[in-house]
Amino acid sequence: AVYTNTAPVDAYRGAGRPEATYLLERTIETAAREMGVSPAELRRKNFITSFPHQTPVIMNYDAGDYAASLDAAMAAADYAGFAQRKADAANRGKLRGIGMSCYIEACGLAPSAAVGSLGAGVGLWESAEVRVNAAGTIEVLTGSHSHGQGHETTFAQLVNQRFGVPIDSVSIVHGDTDKVQMGMGTYGSRSGAVGMSAVVKALDKVEAKAKKIAAHLLEADEGDIVIENGALKVAGTDKQVPWFQMALAAYTAHNLPGGMEPGLKETSFYDPSNFTFPAGCYVCEVEIDPETGVTEVVQFVAADDFGNIINPMIVEGQVHGGVAQGIGQALLEGTRYDASGQLLTASYMDYAMPRADDLPSFKVSTSNTPCPGNPLGIKGCGEAGAIGSPPAVINAITDAIGITDIAMPASPSTVWAAIRGTKH
Repeated sequence: AVYTNTAPVDAYRGAGRPEATYLLERTIETAAREMGVSPAELRRKNFITSFPHQTPVIMNYDAGDYAASLDAAMAAADYAGFAQRKADAANRGKLRGIGMSCYIEACGLAPSAAVGSLGAGVGLWESAEVRVNAAGTIEVLTGSHSHGQGHETTFAQLVNQRFGVPIDSVSIVHGDTDKVQMGMGTYGSRSGAVGMSAVVKALDKVEAKAKKIAAHLLEADEGDIVIENGALKVAGTDKQVPWFQMALAAYTAHNLPGGMEPGLKETSFYDPSNFTFPAGCYVCEVEIDPETGVTEVVQFVAADDFGNIINPMIVEGQVHGGVAQGIGQALLEGTRYDASGQLLTASYMDYAMPRADDLPSFKVSTSNTPCPGNPLGIKGCGEAGAIGSPPAVINAITDAIGITDIAMPASPSTVWAAIRGTKH
């Protein structure tokens, strides 16, 4: 036990994953330099290449292509051309370095039986209810909760893609305990893989009932009913019933199949069969002024495998935010105290969060292998940027200076002192 007069701190994104990846990726980078081999090729030789892969600690990696992310990142970063850029920088009196990191994380938390065996006090399923109203509008009630990830958009896209109804006729309800059934919440990139999978299961039930009603109204075989552009149609014919008309029929109940209950709303609980395993490769290039220790991130490339993607723009935005946070951790963010234990960095005037001029324009891409463990093939993306970026930045700085290690945050004074140390 430790008694301290310093302020409590906690991770605000990634929570354990950045620390574990930092340890591994700094280790493998150092090993490559000591052995005189390419850091990229040492990583490539140690990639898992056959799936599924059972790890010693309950995780079973189900699908991935780690070499594809490595290749994509190296190509986007023009890794082969770095030596010339380093020479050009030297001619300008600057130190230039390149560093990479590869990460994998366990997301989509995850089978209730598995987490129970690890001591969790709850199951980690997720719930959803889909309510089709008499006018054809749709409410999705989810136990996941949005705090900026864009659930209101991506969850509505699922409904739009399934039924062809306008997105503005779909409302997403979360966080309202007067309405929403019990749920397990949002963390560990589980809203897509687990929360949206629960929605899909509820949509399956709604679709099955809607097709039964439409087949009855159209005097057709249920197996011939298809849903396209907001209508239920008899395949190969011009016979159809609009979505709103089918929904109204479900509630007026004047002409339903025998034995069918009125109404059209369904609930589902989804308990995943496995965790999901997003992975990727990041390459950072820095230029350092040896007179001041100021480090500029001149290029940052992120190549990720998130499984199937519902909304590419939202995913790209989450990667941008995560990488910004990781660069902030590597270069800027640190708590400082005076001799009496007074916190000196207690406001954002003093605690150095990354600003726009601290960051380059990121190059981001995905090469995705679908996740076999959930109906959407989603792996998750929420924390990736914050996980892969800190070691890539520090690997680049140590490469530029020609040292083995430097503490985060690598502020100008820290970098300047490290440069001075190499000259003695």
